[in-house]
Formats: sequence, structure tokens, C-alpha cells
Amino acid sequence: MENKQIIEINGVKLEVDLTNARVIENYRVGDVVKVLRKEYNNQWKSHSGTIVGFDAFENRPTIIIAYVDDGYNADIHFLYYNADTENAEICPANSNDLAFSKESVIEKMNRDIAKKKAEIDEIEQKRNFFVEHFSRCFGENC
Repeated sequence: MENKQIIEINGVKLEVDLTNARVIENYRVGDVVKVLRKEYNNQWKSHSGTIVGFDAFENRPTIIIAYVDDGYNADIHFLYYNADTENAEICPANSNDLAFSKESVIEKMNRDIAKKKAEIDEIEQKRNFFVEHFSRCFGENC
């Protein structure tokens, strides 16, 4: 008796020997994964991420993945990966696959924090200037 079956996963046909079949990918919260996302101009970009949760919806069980887009800024994005997800793929990774270091991401985030604080300081200075120099326009002498 032949114990082989052909299955198709996202367009890839595989012949599986059912006598030796085993689960290859088990995911747990905290696992490091690679996220392949379709970007602008049909370009694909790989990102490092980690699984942060699972939503056990009856019709659309979903893996929640936080991944870092390590460009000029280090932005954290979330991918909700389920049967309807398009333009994204995931695969297991290990810590050696990380395309960035913890220190570089924290440094970029600290730089962004300093920039936003400077913007807040500038707005506060403008508000103080307005209160000081325009307050009489709102009084009886205007």
C-alpha cells in the first residue's frame, strides 16, 4: 500500500510519505521568526521578528508577530498572520539570523525620543511666547 500523498501549500507541491510524516514547524510565544513582506514596487524585504501571541479564533486562528523594520528609524510593526494574510510569509529563525543588534535599535529609538522631546520643547516655547506677547489682545485693551 502506497502511503504517499501530494499536498499543496501556497502553490508549492510536496509529496509527503505519511508513514514518516511529522510536524516540522511548531511555533510558541517568544520564538524568533523571519517575516518576508511585500514592499513598494513589488520588492520583498525580510524582517526579524518574534511571536507575541496567538488568537484562537474559530475561523481565522491568527499568529501575532512583532517585527522590526530596521531602517533609519527602528519601527516596530505587527503582523497578524492567518489564512487570509497576503503579501507576507513567515519562517522559523534563530538569534543568529537577527539583522540588527539590541543596542542599535535602542540607540535609534533613543534618537527618536530626543527628537520628539525637542519638538515638544519648541511647541512649549511658542505657547509661552504667545501667552506673553498676545495676552493683551484677549483683554480689554485690544
